[in-house]
Amino acid sequence: MDSRPRSSLLDPREVLRWVFLGRLTLLAAIVIGAIVGSAGTSDGSAVLVATVTLGIALVFTAGSWFWLQRGARAPRRRFLAAQVVVDVVAVTIVVHLTGGPTSDFAPVYILVIAEAALLLPLPGGVFAGVLSSLLFGVDAILVQQGDVDGALALQIALFTAVAVAIGILGDRLRRTGLRLGAVESALEQLRLDTSVILDTLATGVLTVDDRGYLMYLNPAGARLLGVEEGAWQGGQAVMARLDVIAPGFGGVLRRSVEEGVPERRFKTHVERDGRRFTLGVSTTVMDRGLEGPHSATALFQDITDQEALTLLTRRADRLGAVAELSASLAHEIKNPLASIRSAVEQLGRGVREPGDREVLERLVLNESDRLSRLLSEFLDFSGLRMTRQEPVDFGQLVGRVADVVRQHPDARDRGVEVTCERPEGRAVLPGDEDLLHRAVFNLVLNAVQFSGDAGRVEIELRRVPGREVPGPPDASSAWRLRVRDSGPGISPDDAQRIFDPFFTTRHGGNGLGLAVVHRAVEAHEGAVLVGDAPSGGAEFTLFLPAEDRE
Repeated sequence: MDSRPRSSLLDPREVLRWVFLGRLTLLAAIVIGAIVGSAGTSDGSAVLVATVTLGIALVFTAGSWFWLQRGARAPRRRFLAAQVVVDVVAVTIVVHLTGGPTSDFAPVYILVIAEAALLLPLPGGVFAGVLSSLLFGVDAILVQQGDVDGALALQIALFTAVAVAIGILGDRLRRTGLRLGAVESALEQLRLDTSVILDTLATGVLTVDDRGYLMYLNPAGARLLGVEEGAWQGGQAVMARLDVIAPGFGGVLRRSVEEGVPERRFKTHVERDGRRFTLGVSTTVMDRGLEGPHSATALFQDITDQEALTLLTRRADRLGAVAELSASLAHEIKNPLASIRSAVEQLGRGVREPGDREVLERLVLNESDRLSRLLSEFLDFSGLRMTRQEPVDFGQLVGRVADVVRQHPDARDRGVEVTCERPEGRAVLPGDEDLLHRAVFNLVLNAVQFSGDAGRVEIELRRVPGREVPGPPDASSAWRLRVRDSGPGISPDDAQRIFDPFFTTRHGGNGLGLAVVHRAVEAHEGAVLVGDAPSGGAEFTLFLPAEDRE
């Protein structure tokens, strides 16, 4: 096949077919006219000339037709130029037979000039005009014995001017067609390449228009949804059917179409081949710059194995955390036990001085109390879990915590200012109110304790789309609680361990406050992040799902 781009505006083959038809039609009409005009007269030369011309044109046209149909490549310039020359000669014979300079068929030269301009580059159209003017003039002056008057000169000049003008326009049109053909070829190649990629892609791709009608579904998508390939055709309403197969899938696409907002993370399940599979879905919105609904594309893949691997990783992390926690607890218990043992050994050897005996006895009691408090706090922390789940007004809860912390000695005695910004109305989320209160209280109190004398703690509660959450939860929206303090901030090394049990940088702290925060947020399937505040100090950010996941 010819790899060169063809003109989408001007296909030479199509133009030549019309040229062949017009040529034979014109000559046949002249033959019929000559026969009718010579009826009753003895002069049959006009009929003979017209008939011979028609015969030659018929043979030439037939040969050109068969050559054109047989050839796979585009017609060459010599072939196209031969067609133009034949048509110029044929029109000249027609003009000669119908009166020469006064013939009504003289304007047909313009059609031949246009033919040359469309089929040949710019010089071809000019050549056809010059040849037409030359043959017309020779026939009018030499053959017809006419005089060179103003009308004849005007006609010849008109042919030449039209030839130049049409030649320029035709050449530009031809070049534009070639460029458009090149673009179409590139687009077709891109379409073929894209089709191959989408057909072999392991990720499902599903596109719907602004009405929720299917535009495209690749084979991988049909396989993941358990739909027979080709069962869903373009133009079908698929939103409700998607929700039946994969709960929530259609709703995610519908929100993307109606709101023009893509969904970054969404998980759903499908039943296929007697098994339950998990699909991870993300959407992208195709905005064409128009107001109103948009079309949207969903990308989804089987993440069942990935979810299982994540579960195993979490289990391993928990086991590792238990081991680390046990080591930390053993370290915390070791020091008081060592002190108690030393005191008991001295008491056992018999301490004579009453004052020394009293000191040792007090040390044993204090260290015993310390061990008891430590074990109680540890048992309390290890048993921390969500005991019930009900709608909680998180905004009111945060407001109450702020009021309680303002009255805490660490804030009141040191002049720490606690501000709270929260939305008007209810800020509801599903959770355990007592557990959430404990987590928020520990977080705000920790900020107060590190803010310094006359410091400042800022609390901000906002609702954000799920796509703005840098990790779990996988909900469509979440409540973001941000707590900033004016303290010294957190070093990168400490930030890695800030939520570990028994890790603390504050004198007198037990290292369980932020661990409780992390445990409570994790129980609510949320996320907690730590970083530096823009104005200095530390910034803790909690993300909690604003609604139940489907």
